[in-house]
Amino acid sequence: MKILAFSDLHLSSSHAAEIVAASAGADLVIGAGDFCNMRQGMDRAVAMLAGLKVPMVAVPGNGESAGELRAAGFPSTTVLHGEGMEFESLRLFGLGYGVPETPFGSWSCDLSEVQAAAMLAACDHADILISHSPPKGLGDVTSGGLSVGSTAVRAAAERIQPQLLLCGHVHDCWGFRGSIGRTQVANLGPGVTWFEVAG
Repeated sequence: MKILAFSDLHLSSSHAAEIVAASAGADLVIGAGDFCNMRQGMDRAVAMLAGLKVPMVAVPGNGESAGELRAAGFPSTTVLHGEGMEFESLRLFGLGYGVPETPFGSWSCDLSEVQAAAMLAACDHADILISHSPPKGLGDVTSGGLSVGSTAVRAAAERIQPQLLLCGHVHDCWGFRGSIGRTQVANLGPGVTWFEVAG
């Protein structure tokens, strides 16, 4: 299956146009959170991505709540937050929000490691794990040199061993690739990124 994935759109019209155009060659689009900015502009994000040619699976970032993302009205979109789904032959599981809690203030949608671990415990199998936050130690280093990834996300990847762990959140690591066992980890960023996944 051909998957187009991105994260951290943050209302970038140029990136949205590239994603929409490229979606014609995809079987599925995955959006790993932060469609808008600081809980504002979700209607603009919906308009920017209205032309997607195939279904999208999305998780909320720390810039929008799960409820706000579900209510936004993205066409042909399934929102996952502590939930899984089947898409054709693939099993996907998604967890949104910033994990651990961010220092960004009251607008940021965050989870503690304990909360995230409890939600991830619902997943016993996935081909693709979608997490807004990166796993601890991979694609999670800020410009100040801090490792801000999630221990709960890393532990889930180690336990489940999905083919892919797709994340975003830490802008300084957009484009990062690494692995946890047989799991390929990718901090996506807002550009078009392609994956081939066998079901």
